[in-house]
Amino acid sequence: MAKILEMPKLSPTMEEGQLAAWHKKEGDTIQVDDHLADVETDKATMEFRSFDKGTLLKLLVAEGSIVKLGQPVAILGQPGEDIGDLLASVGAEGGAPKKPAAEAPKAEPAPAAPEAKAAEPARTGASEPEPHPEGRLRASPYVRKLARERDIDLREVTGSGPKGRIVARDIESLPAEKPAAARPSPTPAVAGEEPEVRPLSMMRKTIARRLTESKQTVPHFYLTIDVNAAAFAQLRERINADLAAAVPKGSDAKPDKVSLNDLLIKACAIALVRVPECNATFTADALVFHRRVDISVAVAIAEGLVTPVVRGADKKSVVAIAREVRALADRARKKQLSTEEMTNGTFSISNLGMFGIDEFAAVINPPEGAILAVGQVRDEPVVENGQVVPGKRMALTLSCDHRVVDGAVGARFLAELRALIERPMQILVA
Repeated sequence: MAKILEMPKLSPTMEEGQLAAWHKKEGDTIQVDDHLADVETDKATMEFRSFDKGTLLKLLVAEGSIVKLGQPVAILGQPGEDIGDLLASVGAEGGAPKKPAAEAPKAEPAPAAPEAKAAEPARTGASEPEPHPEGRLRASPYVRKLARERDIDLREVTGSGPKGRIVARDIESLPAEKPAAARPSPTPAVAGEEPEVRPLSMMRKTIARRLTESKQTVPHFYLTIDVNAAAFAQLRERINADLAAAVPKGSDAKPDKVSLNDLLIKACAIALVRVPECNATFTADALVFHRRVDISVAVAIAEGLVTPVVRGADKKSVVAIAREVRALADRARKKQLSTEEMTNGTFSISNLGMFGIDEFAAVINPPEGAILAVGQVRDEPVVENGQVVPGKRMALTLSCDHRVVDGAVGARFLAELRALIERPMQILVA
C-alpha cells in the first residue's frame, strides 16, 4: 500500500530544511536505509535515508525547496499502484494533508446540484482555479505561505492541481518578485547598481536566530587582558621545527603543524580544569558544572560560522588537537560535519587573529557559559627591566554569562590562562 514519506528531523534543533538534491528518481526501487536526498539543515547538509522499501512513485517537492518538518516529500508504494487519493490529500505539492471530511468546516455549503452546474458558463480550461463557494481559492497553508514570501497574488495564479487547486509548482514557475517598476523606490535605479539579493541559507537563518536569542536572553559581560605572547609564539615555532625534523628525509609525508590556536585550545582546557566554575551551564533550576572539557572552535565557512567540538581537550596532546581541528575544519568547509560533532560543547574559542584583528568581543554560544575571543599576536615595544625592547602582545576577551560566571571567577580563569601563555612549557607537561 502506498504511503507518504515526510521530512524527518535530521538535527536536534531542525525546524525546516532545504532539499538540496534528490539521489533517487521516480520509478526507482528503494530499500531500507537507501540515500534518498541531501537536506541542508540549520547545522549542515545531512543525508535523508529511507525507513521503508518499495518503489518511488512520486516526488512531491523540487530540489531547492524549503521543507517543514513532517511535510510530505515523496510517495512510496508498489509499481503501478493508484496514488490519486494520496496526491489529492497533499494537493500534489507536498503541503500538509487535508483534514478528513468529518473535520471540514460545517459552514461550507453543499455542492450545487448537477442542473445548476449545467447552467454555468463553460470554463476555459480544467486547470483554472476554482474558488470555494464562499470565494476562497483552493490552496494549502504551505502554498499560501510560499506565495506571501514571493509576493505573489494567488488570485492571479492558475492552478494545475485537482479541481484547479493551486500547488507549489504553480508558484515556483512564476517570477520570485513583482517587476521592479511595480515597487515605489525613493531614488531611481541606475543600470548596473541594483543590489544583489541572496536568499538566506538554512545555516544563516539559524545563526541569526541563535545570536539574537543569545544577546536578548543571556546577560553578557566582558573581561579583557593583554598578555606577553613572545614565549608562546616561540614555543609554536620550536614544536613545528621538531615536527618537520621528525619526517624522514626523502619522504613524501607532510609534517604535522601546530597553530597558536591549537596551543590556545590546550591552554584553555587546562585553565578550565583549574577553574571549573567557568566550565558551566545555566539552567532554569540549577547551575551545571561539567566534568568534561569539550571546547567548541569557531570555523568560518562560506555560509557563516560553525563550531565543531574538540572532545576531552584537557586529555589530548597539542599535536592530537592540531590534527583533530584540521580534520573538523575540513569537514566543516565541505558541510560534512555530523550533529554530534557540533553540539554539546562546554566552552568556546573564536580566533580572528589570522585576519589581523587586534581585539574583539564574541557572542556567547548558548548553552555554554563563556567564550574566549582571541586577537592577533602584535609586535609592540614593551618595557622589560626598565628598558624598552621589542615584544609580542596578544589581547584576550572573555565574554561571560553573568548568570553562571561572576566577575571574580572570570578574572581567575584569565589569570590562569595568562600564566599558561606566558610560561607555555606548562601546556606541554600539564
